[in-house]
Amino acid sequence: MAEDIKTKFKKYQTAPFDSCFPNQNQTRNCWQNYLDSHHCEKAMTAKGGDVSVSEWHRRVYTCLCPISWVSAWNDHRAEGTFPGKI
Repeated sequence: MAEDIKTKFKKYQTAPFDSCFPNQNQTRNCWQNYLDSHHCEKAMTAKGGDVSVSEWHRRVYTCLCPISWVSAWNDHRAEGTFPGKI
């Protein structure tokens, strides 16, 4: 399974179509992948598992989200004022 994910990462170009977010506006998709990435990373770290599993979500939100949003969200997480549930 892990090998399949690694081969998909090598072929990875940009965020794929997600049927949960069919509209042209991808703001919600960006937000959800940001949350999923950090939630997955937190869960895998707590279990002592491989954190690279959450790499998929990180790559997707990196493609979809403006850099200013991500840096602001990271600042809010560091300050403890992030509005999302991670």
